[in-house]
Amino acid sequence: MKIAVVILNWNGVTLLEQFLPSILRFSADATVYVADNASTDDSIAFVTDNFPMVHIVKNESNLGFAKGYNEALKHVDAEIYALVNSDIEVTENWLLPIMQTFEKEPQTAIIQPKILDFKNKEYFEYAGAAGGFIDKYGYPYCRGRIFDTLEKDKGQYDNDCEIFWASGACFFIRSSVYRELKGFDDDFFAHQEEIDLCWRALNKGQKIKYNHKSVVYHVGGATLKQGNPEKTFLNFRNSLLMLTKNLPKKTLYSVLAYRMILDGIAGIHFIFKGSFSHFFAILKAHASFYRLFSNTYKKRELIQLKKYYSIKSIVMKYYINNDKLFVK
Repeated sequence: MKIAVVILNWNGVTLLEQFLPSILRFSADATVYVADNASTDDSIAFVTDNFPMVHIVKNESNLGFAKGYNEALKHVDAEIYALVNSDIEVTENWLLPIMQTFEKEPQTAIIQPKILDFKNKEYFEYAGAAGGFIDKYGYPYCRGRIFDTLEKDKGQYDNDCEIFWASGACFFIRSSVYRELKGFDDDFFAHQEEIDLCWRALNKGQKIKYNHKSVVYHVGGATLKQGNPEKTFLNFRNSLLMLTKNLPKKTLYSVLAYRMILDGIAGIHFIFKGSFSHFFAILKAHASFYRLFSNTYKKRELIQLKKYYSIKSIVMKYYINNDKLFVK
């Protein structure tokens, strides 16, 4: 099977200098692409001068994660897309177990490797850890990471299993499925677009897997820091867009109403912390969601999964019950 490793880049020459060599060293069977979102630094010149074997796809502007990949992948010919953040360090034979799974399991459409923290390699990393799930109200969490609590990797998740969503930090997908689903949703720009895509794949009867034998290390927050209000805006807004598109119709409005309450509580929490920029980011997120609601609702598929969540409320489990570890 033909595989393409596609690295989305925007003004990330420093990250390319640090991490592109490991990808090239351990990806001999893949064609490597850099999809550039109209960088204004020396990214293109650096890749061209130092790694002429890397293919470059140039987007006309900074299209974000979602549209950036959608546009770039129109120019990539492969059966499997490996979408890899520019701050990912890969390991030897990282592609082999992934490709073996795709070859043996034709019903598996999307796969995520084990994602560990580049800065603290004994621990799982925030963006994906050992595979993702959501609760009834659309809050994402992972095996190995619930909210800001990261588990140490003790081999407790060294089992391949079906998951609900795979991290966009290192995301493998069959190109045929990507095209069938029309890729990521451009309206998301960045954050949670991979969860939305996975949910749509599941609605179509596809399977999503975690493969523990493939290991990568992720820096995280290299493009948009965790404390940036823009990240708060995108996460809150895109979560609501995702629910509007994918929730079963019977529960859509009740879940959205409950989310309004929880988001309001989160906003008040930010006020008490003195984080007014994040409070206003939540208000901005809701305003943007209301503007996009009608168009987003039209994107709903005819069939939605009735059983999409593993537990009812990860918020209750984490903050009320003080249970910080993963339980499906």
